[in-house]
Amino acid sequence: MPPRRPPAPAPLDALIVTAPGLEPLARRELAALGITVTGEEPGAVSVTLSTRNLMRANLHLRTASRVVVRLAQFKALTFADVEKHGKRVPWDTVVSPGQRVRFRVTCRKSRLYHSGAVAQRLMDALALRVPGVVEAGAIDDDDEGGGEQLFVVRLFRDQLVLSADTSGALLHRRGYRQAVAKAPLRETLAAAMLLGAGWDGTTPLVDPMCGSGTIPIEAAMIARRMAPGLGRHFAFEQWPGHDTVLWRALQKEAASAVLPAAAVHIVASDRDAGAIEATRANAERAGVARDIAIAQQSVSALEPPSGHGLVIVNPPYGIRVGDKKPLRNLFAQMGNVLRAKAPGWHLAMLSADRDLERQVGLPFIEQWKTTNGGIPVRLIVAEVSADAK
Repeated sequence: MPPRRPPAPAPLDALIVTAPGLEPLARRELAALGITVTGEEPGAVSVTLSTRNLMRANLHLRTASRVVVRLAQFKALTFADVEKHGKRVPWDTVVSPGQRVRFRVTCRKSRLYHSGAVAQRLMDALALRVPGVVEAGAIDDDDEGGGEQLFVVRLFRDQLVLSADTSGALLHRRGYRQAVAKAPLRETLAAAMLLGAGWDGTTPLVDPMCGSGTIPIEAAMIARRMAPGLGRHFAFEQWPGHDTVLWRALQKEAASAVLPAAAVHIVASDRDAGAIEATRANAERAGVARDIAIAQQSVSALEPPSGHGLVIVNPPYGIRVGDKKPLRNLFAQMGNVLRAKAPGWHLAMLSADRDLERQVGLPFIEQWKTTNGGIPVRLIVAEVSADAK
């Protein structure tokens, strides 16, 4: 008799974590991957994932921050409850002996309010199940960490939900952005701007305030169908029982889908020489330097490619960088330049100030709103008309 194949792993109850306000974009990305969303909450969408789709979500999602899988959910009125249920958690499915782990615990409207004590009880339960594990110190989300397994614990109204992170470093860390300009934009937010503006890589794109180049680089990756996770590692790769064969096949499949070059003009410019140097270095690391025309120039020197396309910009907000009065002139100048040189194009802009956006003189429509560096921002889009104002 032929040997029996091991049973397929059970579907995983997962959350796709996003910046609050970007959930609809994550829904659309998941739908494109053939993954059905089962629920939504601020900053996350719920899905049920096979092992294959867990890997594909990490590999392909452009706007998500992390993918976490739920390991346990129970009522926790006392520390004895945490200890009892903690011993039943299948820790050994996501942690190997001797691995470093860390807990991120939040407690709200619950009898148990000491997050450190909750983490310690769970760590004790984990240590009983998996020998030699070591608790790592707390690190910031932007820190790469040391390959430890993160557990996200949410205690709300006495209900404890324990999830294991599958991503490792946050998904905006594509691996290409080492050189940064002032007020850098996260890669996931740049991708959200592009997707929120409806850009799909088939029309020209211009970023006249490109900073360190994040938006045009993400655009080039979209145009070339480059999976954003191709150049990095994920936490699930360290899990016991990780299917290396399946993972390599999915990576190979994603790599074979990459187009040799972008089929449209992508232009990145900035008046700052340091920003242009950073854009070139980052584009080289991303493997898209040949897909982007990079130039040091002011907004007034903008010369869009032929045809109609998208001008996209993350301008100064007037909060952290510079003074507001000269920014009014900058925004007004941008509107004048676009009306003169890019009629029929569309402008997508990340805005933190309605007064400044009014200086552009275009009929904007809001696409989504979130925060960037703690600042409330909105993606607004308008068609450029020569007689607008």
